[in-house]
Amino acid sequence: MGLMSRFTMIVKAKANRALDKAEDPRETLDYSYEKQLELLQKVRRGVADVATSKKRLELQAAKLEQSVEKLDGQARMALQQNREDLARVALERKKGVQLQLQSIDEQRAQLQGEQDKLVLSEQRLSAKVESFRTRKETIKAQYTAAEAQAKIGEAFSGVSEEMADVGMAIERAENKTETMRARAGAIDELLESGALEDLSAGGDVVDRELSQLAAQSSVEADLARLKGELGAGPSSAGQISGGGS
Repeated sequence: MGLMSRFTMIVKAKANRALDKAEDPRETLDYSYEKQLELLQKVRRGVADVATSKKRLELQAAKLEQSVEKLDGQARMALQQNREDLARVALERKKGVQLQLQSIDEQRAQLQGEQDKLVLSEQRLSAKVESFRTRKETIKAQYTAAEAQAKIGEAFSGVSEEMADVGMAIERAENKTETMRARAGAIDELLESGALEDLSAGGDVVDRELSQLAAQSSVEADLARLKGELGAGPSSAGQISGGGS
């Protein structure tokens, strides 16, 4: 296969895919139904035209029949007046009119046959068009339902993807929250144990040292007060220490 042939095939394939994507089956069905209705209208007009032509022949035949009766009366009258020559002329004209009537009857019979065929065709075509209309509406309804279902599926798929992203975001937020809680608990434990200084207390290094000295002095003062209340001196402290040993 040559390069040009391959290129042509690719173009045709892409064109077919594009047309298939752009084509709406519902529009195609409606268009086909309209064409069938147009054909049915043509058949019905044909039936009407044949019926009109047949009616004209019937009117023409009625006039010719009147002429036959008139010529026959004229021939009788001529014979009554001993005018055989005139009677012969009237009968000859009568014969010509009768030949015309015969031709008209044949034409009328032909038109009647054509009309019967057209009427039968119109009935069959009308039944097919009605059947196609019912099937068309059914197919359109099924296609519309399938299209809606497909759109719902696509929307649900999109929502599922978004919910998956939301779920991942929630999971990440929960993990970060747990991490921050663990970190806060660890800091609280370090502050309570004294391993970590509480910088929120404020002040510089000198202030903190002075505060510690003041706290120690307060402890010593409390200890001396307790000793005074218990009457414990230096000797008593030694006895207590010895008894303990």
